[in-house]
Amino acid sequence: MYNDEIDIEALKENREFLANLVLLEEEMREQKSLQKGYQLLDALLLIASDEEKINELFTFIIKEAFDRLAERLSQQKGFEMLSDEDLFTVRAIYEHAIERYSEHDMKGAKEFFLILNAMVDDARLKDAMMVHLLSVMQGLDFDTFIEEVADTSRYDEHDRLAYFLLFFKIDTEKFLAEHIALADKAKEEMKISIKHKKPKE
Repeated sequence: MYNDEIDIEALKENREFLANLVLLEEEMREQKSLQKGYQLLDALLLIASDEEKINELFTFIIKEAFDRLAERLSQQKGFEMLSDEDLFTVRAIYEHAIERYSEHDMKGAKEFFLILNAMVDDARLKDAMMVHLLSVMQGLDFDTFIEEVADTSRYDEHDRLAYFLLFFKIDTEKFLAEHIALADKAKEEMKISIKHKKPKE
């Protein structure tokens, strides 16, 4: 969104920039748009806005994302990753799941990764969420997962799914095949019936 050459201090005093942030927030709340919410968050983090404002925005994003999740679950409908709002909804849920994992809430992390696996319509993301889930179920702590399983060196900023850990140091296909029984156990524990289009490769 911004490059390294921007004068952050000047930006903080730029009336047009600040006015645009106010407008962006108004549109975000009127439209309940998570895409605009993340745009605003990026800008506030860039100018190191006050912590209270950033926390307020995080609260809006998480609340809206989980309201949408509850609605989709009640409708037995999944998220379509070609939809911008669905993409940012899933991003918010994923970031919450990662936070749970990093804070050693294995039960919470397991549930969210399983929900994401069931509800997204992208094959790559489905498999990635299953790798996350199986890592949690095997008792790997978050630091071990990041160091030994996830391949954080591989990243494509032009990929719509760049917000998610999609690449791994392990052979993903082999890993999923070897632990299919464990995956089936998790799915059996939390049966989620979701209707969505054929997964996109």
